[in-house]
Amino acid sequence: MSERILNKIITLLNENKADFRVVNHEPAATSEASAKARGTLIGQGAKAIVCVIKGVSPQISTTIKESSEADQTRLSSSLKNSKHYVLAVLPADYKANLEAITCEFDGTKTSLASPAEVSELTDCVIGSVPPFSFHERLELIVDSKLFERFDEIAFNAGLLDRSIILNTKDYKRIVKPRIVNFATI
Repeated sequence: MSERILNKIITLLNENKADFRVVNHEPAATSEASAKARGTLIGQGAKAIVCVIKGVSPQISTTIKESSEADQTRLSSSLKNSKHYVLAVLPADYKANLEAITCEFDGTKTSLASPAEVSELTDCVIGSVPPFSFHERLELIVDSKLFERFDEIAFNAGLLDRSIILNTKDYKRIVKPRIVNFATI
């Protein structure tokens, strides 16, 4: 779907002198199929999922506590409907613990984004979302386990038939992610 995203990633990696290669393969939408198609281990996969966190952020929570009682009620009510989007990246052989993400952001509930939200925020279809955020409303978080096991990570790069295999240290250096431990077996 998004040749534009692939090109944006390649440009970013080249500008930052990253060690990477692009792999063309049969279309693959799952972590398992992608690993097989590109000839990598599933644990090398950088699975990227778009999540929606509902509730109060720490900054807004402080504002509410410092407000008058009437303002607290109004702010609290409007924040119950607020949404914060994160691109949660974890090793492909793990699952995301959405409750851990909720706790990290002091929210009330975290869920997976709808296909329409994923498309709007990433310009990609589900299964092709890379571990990079190019949208101002999509905060990048990465589980520390992604950096602990392999020298290279692999991911679909905006398209179901194109992957990038990237040096793990280069990825961390370039994206400077917020580290959140949310991956579980």
